[in-house]
Amino acid sequence: MIIAGLVLAAIAALLHVYIFALESVLWTKPAALKTFGTSSEEAEATKELAFNQGFYNLFLAIVTVIGIILVGPAAGVGYALVFAGTGSMLAAALVLFVSSPGKRAAAIKQGTIPLLAVAVLAIGLLAG
Repeated sequence: MIIAGLVLAAIAALLHVYIFALESVLWTKPAALKTFGTSSEEAEATKELAFNQGFYNLFLAIVTVIGIILVGPAAGVGYALVFAGTGSMLAAALVLFVSSPGKRAAAIKQGTIPLLAVAVLAIGLLAG
């Protein structure tokens, strides 16, 4: 179960790197416009906010990946970082779900893998 939890955490990190790319690099490009349902004008007006938000997602991914790497040599620290990264991803998805009813589908997509990572890793650690 622990390995499955760590694999899910790695997938969640990859998803958040993708979100980083959409928000910080591709925000005004057709792929991001389509993904977020924004117009070119809206994207131009919000690109500084999106740029910052994208880095938030990147940093969560980095914390998670560092945690996964540290599970071997420093398990306690590694698990703490994995839970901090994926737990924050999940919390952000919950905030989006509650605060923006029109974006609930996106919140579910953003939060499902981190939720599974947290749950499976916790079960694995408690069972082990």
